[in-house]
Amino acid sequence: MPAELRFCRNCGFRLGDGLAEYNETLRFDGSQVPVGAPDAAPMRRKRRKMSGIAWIFVALLVFFVGAAAFTAMVAPLRKGNVGIIAPAPSKSYVGVNGFDTVDDDAGVTFQSVDAPDGPADKAGLIGGDIITSFDGQPIHDEDQIGELMEQTPIGKTVDIEYLRDGEKKTTKLTTIDKREFDRLSRAFTKRPEGLGQFGFDDDEMEIVEIPGTKIHGVQLNRILPSRPADMAGIKNGDIVIEFDHQPIRTGKEFLMRVKRALPYSTVDVVVMRGSEKLTIPVKIGKS
Repeated sequence: MPAELRFCRNCGFRLGDGLAEYNETLRFDGSQVPVGAPDAAPMRRKRRKMSGIAWIFVALLVFFVGAAAFTAMVAPLRKGNVGIIAPAPSKSYVGVNGFDTVDDDAGVTFQSVDAPDGPADKAGLIGGDIITSFDGQPIHDEDQIGELMEQTPIGKTVDIEYLRDGEKKTTKLTTIDKREFDRLSRAFTKRPEGLGQFGFDDDEMEIVEIPGTKIHGVQLNRILPSRPADMAGIKNGDIVIEFDHQPIRTGKEFLMRVKRALPYSTVDVVVMRGSEKLTIPVKIGKS
């Protein structure tokens, strides 16, 4: 046997001379040192695994670094310091409840003007009017008017041509944005005075044409007892053609005009009763 045993520093096998090296070698792992091996022989050690707490720490670190990077990127955008393209402004609004195409694509109509002091209201439009031209462009259908609402700058004053009872009329209208439209709507529904009440069943009303004319009105087929209309003398079957000096051509316009009337105020209501035209003052209730 050799006087001194030697071992490979890389693999742990014993080194020697001649064939005995291959017959009497001993391999060891890093956890045990063979007898006679020098102290300098390398040891194989197991890798340490990260504990659960360490993983949590790493995850938190990644989260906060990511959050800081995101904040640094977004903050300049909020302050307007970066040359980005601003989003396109919202479309223009005219203050009606929506457009419908009339027969033969001869224009668009709507059922009612919305909240008071909106563009259509200031322009003198009412539900049932047929818009035939908007800002110099002939109008054919609701898709076209929708596109024009998106293309027309907010705050622009445009010329409007429309038909009412077959008669051609003109007016001017200044568009607003959605924020202003919503503000007007909230101010109306939450006004301190409250909303007006007339006293009829709106499920029992219908649009009828006045014989011998091009005028349409709203026929009230069920007046509620002991309510403002009943106490004023409005009868079942009366056809409302005017309310507080405003023409009434659709049911939704009539409902909106009733709500707009100040509670406890007195308004003149023009009705057709058979062939007779009557003006009846009605003291409005509060809903």
